[in-house]
Amino acid sequence: MITSNFVRSTCCVSLVFLAICIADSATDENLSLQRYLSQDDTGLSTNKRIQQIMQGGGTADISWPQPPKLKAEKIDVKSEIAKLNTTYVYQSSWPGDELKLGSVSAVSFDREGNVVIFHRVDRIWDGQTFNNNNIFQQRRKGPIRDNTVLALERKTGQVVYGWGKGLFYMPHGLTIDHENNAWVTDVALHQVFKFGPRGSNDQPLLKLGMEFTPGAGDSKFCKPTSVAVLENGDFFIADGYCNARILKFDRNGKKILAWGQNSFAGTSFDVAPKNYFAIPHALTLVPEQQLVCAADRENGRVQCFFWANGTFHSQYHNQIVGDRLFSMDYTPAEGGQLVVVNGPIGELGLKPDTYNEVRGYVIYMRTKQVISKFGPNDMQFSNPHDVAVTKDGSEIYVAELNPMRIHKFLHKTLAKSMPMSEAKTPMAHHSVSGSTTVNTISRSGPAYQVDEVVVKSNGSISTLDALLAQETEQWSKAPNKTHHPGGTAILVASLMLLFAALTFALALIIARRRKRGCLPFGVKNRRHAWDFPSKPDGFKLGGLLMDRSKRGGFEKLDQNASDEENEASTNMLTSAPFA
Repeated sequence: MITSNFVRSTCCVSLVFLAICIADSATDENLSLQRYLSQDDTGLSTNKRIQQIMQGGGTADISWPQPPKLKAEKIDVKSEIAKLNTTYVYQSSWPGDELKLGSVSAVSFDREGNVVIFHRVDRIWDGQTFNNNNIFQQRRKGPIRDNTVLALERKTGQVVYGWGKGLFYMPHGLTIDHENNAWVTDVALHQVFKFGPRGSNDQPLLKLGMEFTPGAGDSKFCKPTSVAVLENGDFFIADGYCNARILKFDRNGKKILAWGQNSFAGTSFDVAPKNYFAIPHALTLVPEQQLVCAADRENGRVQCFFWANGTFHSQYHNQIVGDRLFSMDYTPAEGGQLVVVNGPIGELGLKPDTYNEVRGYVIYMRTKQVISKFGPNDMQFSNPHDVAVTKDGSEIYVAELNPMRIHKFLHKTLAKSMPMSEAKTPMAHHSVSGSTTVNTISRSGPAYQVDEVVVKSNGSISTLDALLAQETEQWSKAPNKTHHPGGTAILVASLMLLFAALTFALALIIARRRKRGCLPFGVKNRRHAWDFPSKPDGFKLGGLLMDRSKRGGFEKLDQNASDEENEASTNMLTSAPFA
């Protein structure tokens, strides 16, 4: 009897300890083990769930999903990634070394075509930023004193404008809508804000949520992550880290509907059930199908829903991308594509059983297949957090937490690859039909202007097609001309021939004198430099060859490395900030 009680007590203590560990991991944004157990709309609290687990019964009313019976067929992820083409070329000279940023959490575009970023300046999200109840612990620092929102010119990377001083504590999501309003989320404040164009003097037009007060229901959020806005003014909020839900509001901020449940069930899924989330981390719209899509971060997938009623439409999951998908954006180019960025494997202290590369990937929505990859100089990111793609799919921008920077990529049809040793040289030219042209791409409203060709964003004609058509027309109209060599060319050719003749004559003279044994200095039996006795600081071929044999050959000149690329390719999971 005593033994039975002791065993029972030991089991209870173990379960309590496990529950505390799970609750404690809820504040760690960078771990894939964080399947949050916060309150939902049913009113069933975390403590009640844990109590039911400990009692070993009474769980029939808990709507936790069960792992699927059929697991996805395993593939060789490393070899499949190697097969993918790299369709975007890294622009490492953009925006320039003079721009100093904090952790960049979000990126979007304004109506003028500028790249607008949201960054944390001097703030870092770590294990002490929030307590176990999701309460922000650093209010004494006050709001961030510098501009947290910066607009960068797409060609030069120069700062066009900035705003957001003294407003935010821990920036997260940013969306610029069709009216040029800026929507932002702050996970420390647990609030969502709408500002006018360029911040409109830092006065919010709309504010949702209660300051520093996490919660659920209609008037509270818990670490909201992202916003997506329809043209009629209705908008969606991803209430991400704690409540794992998506809410729809009208343009005045009145709740219309909400959906989504937390996918924590004590086990991970190869493919999680639909309508469940493990951190809905970013939102994007697919206007052609009237869908709102969410990056289901810790389930490594994108889920899409009809924006009218929140009904599930489709999901996009691939083993190449892995178990963590931080953000995505949509472009109608090539029939509809999702551009996604994943993240490092988050099981600290555990050896991962799957291969993972932190990259950007392009998913073709019709087939749900990954069709290409991209990264800084075709290498891996460290900790990407958000991504934005232009409507025509020609440019991609990736916000990264650490290293703290914003990355730019151009489609390979608009930019030529360059060696890493020239990584700081701006790339602004590409070759079309054998001629070199300079392309300046800027977006103004719904159209993209490339040189003098205006390409609409409805997908009817691509940028490359327009360029080729323009070049073809110019060549067809150009009159046929017969080119004759000029006087300068004839003079250069004559001098080259004269030099060749003199060199040949000199060689003949030297050969005859050598044969007769009358070379200067009285040398008949010539000795080479490596035949002389070696000096301590002199050249010695034999020593070089011996040294070569020891090293197993001459070392190659490393043309594929730089401090920046090495930093980007290093797995910085142990020091990466929480997202």
